[in-house]
Amino acid sequence: MSGHIATLGLGGNLGEPRRAMADALQMLDARPDCAVRAVSRLYRTPPWGKTDQDWFFNACAEVETLLGPEALLDACLDIERQMKRVRDERWGPRTIDIDVLTFGDLSQTETKLELPHPRMTARGFVLMPLADFASGMRVNGRRVEDWLADADVTGIEVVDEDRGWWRAGA
Repeated sequence: MSGHIATLGLGGNLGEPRRAMADALQMLDARPDCAVRAVSRLYRTPPWGKTDQDWFFNACAEVETLLGPEALLDACLDIERQMKRVRDERWGPRTIDIDVLTFGDLSQTETKLELPHPRMTARGFVLMPLADFASGMRVNGRRVEDWLADADVTGIEVVDEDRGWWRAGA
């Protein structure tokens, strides 16, 4: 494909979040302009920001894409809409959430998509799954594994060691 390499963060805590994340990754992988290249283990994480809600399931993925960064975001938002994602409250419960974390080495702040994701380096629930396949990747001048060493990972647990958890029939 010879496209751009992007990383995504996925999460959810309503309905069947594991199935929703698997479906979202399969939908991305089925697109002619996207290919899922790596997926983290599946994690269960305590709620963050708004703590009076169910625990989340989280994962990260590496995608090769022919799309530009905003078009990739639009594709992710379209998948969220197809899966009936409702944005009622910030950090609130959701069926699926897909964030574009990085897009190659691109750094941008002046568009609808800030890259790298502005809060990713402070979130253990992003860094821990991202480190499964991109521990040496540099974000804002530091490796993911170094950001992870400083992050709060209290309560985060692996619920599926098989990185193929997202594939149909898995």
